[in-house]
Amino acid sequence: MSIESTTMGVQKQAAGKVRHIVLLAVPPAMELDIAGPMAVFDAVNRMGGIFSRAYETELVTTTAELKVAGLTGLSLVANRHYRDVQQEVDTLLVVGGTGARTTSDGALLAWLQEIAVKVRRLGSVCTGAFLLAEAGLLDGRSATTHWACARELASRYPRVAVDSNPIWVRDGNVYTSAGVTTGMDLALGFVEQDHGGEVALAAARSLVLFLRRPGGQAQFSVSLSTQATRKSSLFELQVWMAENLDRELSVDTLAEHTAMSPRNFARSFVREFGITPARYVERLRLEAARRRIEQTEMSLEEIASACGFGSAEIMSRAFLRCLGISPAHYRGNFGYSAARTSTVALR
Repeated sequence: MSIESTTMGVQKQAAGKVRHIVLLAVPPAMELDIAGPMAVFDAVNRMGGIFSRAYETELVTTTAELKVAGLTGLSLVANRHYRDVQQEVDTLLVVGGTGARTTSDGALLAWLQEIAVKVRRLGSVCTGAFLLAEAGLLDGRSATTHWACARELASRYPRVAVDSNPIWVRDGNVYTSAGVTTGMDLALGFVEQDHGGEVALAAARSLVLFLRRPGGQAQFSVSLSTQATRKSSLFELQVWMAENLDRELSVDTLAEHTAMSPRNFARSFVREFGITPARYVERLRLEAARRRIEQTEMSLEEIASACGFGSAEIMSRAFLRCLGISPAHYRGNFGYSAARTSTVALR
């Protein structure tokens, strides 16, 4: 679908319904948790033209002067105090920061409990999950937060099933996302629910996002989850491997690329990354295959070839061994077609 036809679709949908999105910030708050999701919703509005708005967003806070102090030194001004929200709220998103992580304001918690039963979607970004948990709104639910805070969340709120791996988690109509930029991923997920995958993809492109990540993707990519290397040759090799997954990536090939002997290369690689070259290559290929299954309609054979597995059967064995699920079943749960079907059902 072209950008032009996508824009026309947003115009038609926006003309029918404007969704009211409220972001709640308890100072001090993380500025990007606020600006990121707002930028996503604004990107959709700009597709629809200035007279056709799909979303109406506002920032509310707990301070009488409406000032939201930011953790990185910026200060924002909220639209209103949270108690002054009168309009029907479609989605309430609690943003992260020290305030959300530590507050125990009884009036705020009561307001959250009251509004939670009225909104269509309730969510949090990063440590905003602590405030939802403090209000008891995550009890008995699966949730995530920034990986560095996951253990604390689980310890403080044992009735919450904390999963530190995904970038965002949905449990019913309650959504929790991981650190900072994942608030944009969650917002794009909301856009996909409301207007379809094409609109979400167009919004991601307009924001020059490298990848529109679905909720099931891990907080750490394969490259990030390996420790940083002090050898520039191996760092350059990581980039080259990711860009050449369809090539033979044997130890001999990789060693030649770094001008090292195979034996010395294999030892250096394990010492620097804590994983064998073969295992690293397999994880890279699995990650690339998952992205294609989640975001494209390529056949499994095409995906296997593009990612260097050689055949769909070999790729299937890797999926079963590492993920415990076949590519076909993975596509049924997380694939592009499944996402389109669920989007239609949610409208």
